[in-house]
Amino acid sequence: MFDTQDGPFHLEDVDLDEPGPGEVLVKIVATGICHTDGLARHGDLPFPAPGVLGHEGAGVVAAVGPGVTSVDEGDHVVIGWPWCGECRNCLAGEPRYCAQLGELLISGVRPGTRISALRRSRGGDLHGHFFGQSSFATHSLTRANSLVRVPQDVPLDLLGPLACGLSTGAGAVLNTLRPRPGSSLAVYGTGSVGLAAIMAARNSGATTIIAVDRHTSRLELARELGATHTVNAGDADPVAAIHDICAGPADNALECTGIISVVRQAADSVGMLGTCALIGGAPAGAEFTLDHLSTLWGKRIVGILGGGGRSPQLIGALIELYRQGRFPMDRLVSWFTFGEIEQALAASYAGDVIKPIVRMPT
Repeated sequence: MFDTQDGPFHLEDVDLDEPGPGEVLVKIVATGICHTDGLARHGDLPFPAPGVLGHEGAGVVAAVGPGVTSVDEGDHVVIGWPWCGECRNCLAGEPRYCAQLGELLISGVRPGTRISALRRSRGGDLHGHFFGQSSFATHSLTRANSLVRVPQDVPLDLLGPLACGLSTGAGAVLNTLRPRPGSSLAVYGTGSVGLAAIMAARNSGATTIIAVDRHTSRLELARELGATHTVNAGDADPVAAIHDICAGPADNALECTGIISVVRQAADSVGMLGTCALIGGAPAGAEFTLDHLSTLWGKRIVGILGGGGRSPQLIGALIELYRQGRFPMDRLVSWFTFGEIEQALAASYAGDVIKPIVRMPT
């Protein structure tokens, strides 16, 4: 947990309510760490302090509340994004864009209430339910409809990042861009999100997959995971390089960094009828500009949350691709202990690791 904005993470014993109607208690086995956790601690996502973050949890169902029939005690689960199931977007099959998403992700309280299910043992408020889970903890209270039951023969401690980071990159490719046979895709940023997108693109019809970054080691890994070309943005103008590789603009570009100058580069990489998808998390209030005329000529700029689609279908597909050796997400992972959350996030920001995962004590 953290006590104040930008304050350090630390461990503390807290009290957690039993699951109510439609809720499930999950014993967390491991949780991924994402830059979004850092954004929330910093205040770029307005999550209230003190609180418990974490939103890439995987674990074992420990108890189910009244009315829950979708999972049973002992099931292995990934905690996907929360959704109300009742608004227009949820009913249209787009739960990532639930009308109640802001409340469900960052209000810090139990959905539909002004109360958190978490309390400090020594007294005092404690906000939880971050992305419907707050998985920087040994146990998480979540909604049953957020859970994705997963096979028990797949390492459970590997699967948490499928809740957000890996699904964000892979889902943007598979659910939204859907590269046509023979098409081109430029991926800006080769962290866990961008590399997941590259691995997904390798399973599509795209025949030109361009990785753009400033880290030589990550560009080398991108080649191994499916990139057909790489561009070091520290050595070359990436837009010009992409146009040269594609003999013109790319068909698709994916912006994974959240850096505003890079957003413009990604948009300039595609031309008429091309699509630039934005999935990186920029600071609150960030704005970008586009050239009006070239955008008017059929260019599409689209934002994508969490990879779009439905968690069970996307996570289930990525697990099966992993089992087949076609989505080697284990190559992105570095392991940390529960007490090393601060170090894990720092290592991720520094570029020393790609996807940190914290294992909980057994």
